[in-house]
This record gives sequence, C-alpha cells and structure tokens, in this order.
Amino acid sequence: MDPQSTYDRIAGHFSKTREYAWPEVESFLEGRRVGRALDVGCGNGRHTELLADRAERAVGVDLSRGLLREAVRRARDRGFAARTAFVHGDAAALPVAGDAVDLAVYVATLHHLSPRAARVRSLDELARVLRPDGVALVSAWSTAHDRFDREEGFDTTVDWTLPGGETVPRYYHVYDPEEFESDLAASDLVVDDVAVSSGNCYGVVRAPGARPDG
Repeated sequence: MDPQSTYDRIAGHFSKTREYAWPEVESFLEGRRVGRALDVGCGNGRHTELLADRAERAVGVDLSRGLLREAVRRARDRGFAARTAFVHGDAAALPVAGDAVDLAVYVATLHHLSPRAARVRSLDELARVLRPDGVALVSAWSTAHDRFDREEGFDTTVDWTLPGGETVPRYYHVYDPEEFESDLAASDLVVDDVAVSSGNCYGVVRAPGARPDG
C-alpha cells in the first residue's frame, strides 16, 4: 500500500476530482510574489498553477508518476507550462537544493507518510530547501474532520473507488491538532501559526532562523 503505486493506479480518476485549489491555499498565497516556489506533493498541479502565477518559476514534486503526467497535461492545457517544472521525488528526500525556495505549499501529503519519523523528516526537508526568508503552508487531515469520531491521532486506510467499482486503499495518518503542532515543533521549521479549517490542520512555517513578518 505504498503511496506511489496507490496513486499511480488512481491518478487519472483522482485528478478529475481535484479540479480546484483549496481556499486556504488561495488565502495563504494572496499578495505574495517570489522568485522560486515549490509544491510538495503536487498531485495534478492545481496548486502549482497558483504558485506559477506568483513566482518566476514553480516546481511541483510528487512520488506518483501518474499524477505528474496529469500535472504536465494541466500545465500545458492551461498555459502555465513555461513557468513550471514537475519532478519525480519523495517528500522525505526532496530533489531540491538547499536554500532554494522562497515560497512553498505542502498540502494533503504529509498524512500519507509512515512512520512518524518519515513525516518529521519530510518537514526537515522542507526546512532545508526554504531560503532564510522563505515561508510555507503545511496541511494534513485532522480528527476535527466530520468523518472522524476520534480525539487522538491515528493510522487508517481510506478507500478510493474507481469508476468500474474497484477500491484502492490509501494510507492516512489522521492528526489530532496538538499532535500536528508537536510534529511541526519537532522539525527544523520555525512555526508561525497553526490552525484548523475545513477538517484539516494547517501550519504556516519558515526556515530555521527566520523572523516572522513585521
């Protein structure tokens, strides 16, 4: 049940259901203009598209080659391919140079990594690639979501149903908000803010040694 084979299997259908960017990501990016941006776990590129409008260059990284093909197709069809690059890679070992990124989003991907050490390592990787004045938004599923009746974080699988009826299990670690904040704090990132919205935990984070705005 590794994420790469799982999402390669469902990539085409999954992409069709992920047309629009999340409002929380749109709000985070509002008013930002940077040189280089990064979308960790870019999927079909819906958030990379937003980054491409705010950066001279946007890079999307994903473990699924199937989803990367969907992202390349979206970029070509929507006219932002010239400002983007899509790269195969693991969130826990990003194929990105250190101190290279001004702005990043790491959305709906952290919760697919296992065990906890891999999740924290991926957060350390985000800290590594951010420039000293860089900022990022991290999100993960939360126990605050209506579909869960739990107060503490837990591991689970959530089936994806393909059009023919086949179900494909996907691994999730569903965070409780306190645990999410704890994992951010355990990483090399500087945490500016943590919040819960629409059933997800969100963290606004910066590179080590960075100073908050203002």
